[in-house]
Amino acid sequence: MCYYNGVRVTRAEFIRLKQLEKAIAKLNFLNKPLLIGFEYTNAPVLKRVAGRQDFEITEMEWGFLPPYLKNREAASKFRHGYKDDSGRFHPPITTLNAVGEELLLPGKMYRDAALHRRCLVLSSGFYEWRHVHPLGKTGKPLKTAVKYPYHIFLPGQEVFFMAGIWQAWTDKDTGETVDTFAIVTTAANKLMEQVHNSKKRMPVILTEDLAYEWLLGDPDEERIKAIATAQYAADKMSAYPIAKDFRSALDPMEKVEYPELAPLI
Repeated sequence: MCYYNGVRVTRAEFIRLKQLEKAIAKLNFLNKPLLIGFEYTNAPVLKRVAGRQDFEITEMEWGFLPPYLKNREAASKFRHGYKDDSGRFHPPITTLNAVGEELLLPGKMYRDAALHRRCLVLSSGFYEWRHVHPLGKTGKPLKTAVKYPYHIFLPGQEVFFMAGIWQAWTDKDTGETVDTFAIVTTAANKLMEQVHNSKKRMPVILTEDLAYEWLLGDPDEERIKAIATAQYAADKMSAYPIAKDFRSALDPMEKVEYPELAPLI
């Protein structure tokens, strides 16, 4: 799944995205080379302006929160899990990603958002782990895999669009309202099958035409599902290994060579 993302935008690229110089004042929140989903931090998102064929660049909290959660305490339990009075542990519910194939199923948490609150998540590259099972003394693969992190990007594109859905959530104790979002995922293409080889999923990366339709169009349910499961062409993507401690590195995108690691094909 896509739990790590990044976005670094130059002033010129930002103007291209929005074409409004007044938005430059918000540029500081667009320089985040590594966003860690499980920190439930804010991320840059394109959100449609209600009733208009226009959008705004804003920050949303990564991690879709359903409106029935009463307050931040309930949201924390939802995201991190908790023990009830009997000592039973209730596991967390992860809503950083939303499965594209299931978005519109009846009763699904994301259905209404997919129909009415679609957004675009900005990215300059994301991060996934490749699981490799080294050979043991007997020549057979060991059960425990070694995990190698990769940075995945689109050559020639400083910024690209991921399909997202969003939900306004209100803390009923404080009155605070925040917009929260999830990244839509689909089955991995040929490149991502090698990189994210444990779950074989990838974020739904959209071409500019599909991004416009997702954000500003009026697609029916069949079309929403088609876009939500679209695979970006593998030959238009690239990936390379990075440091295993990239989450604490000054440059998380720095390439690292692992002699024992077979190249992607």
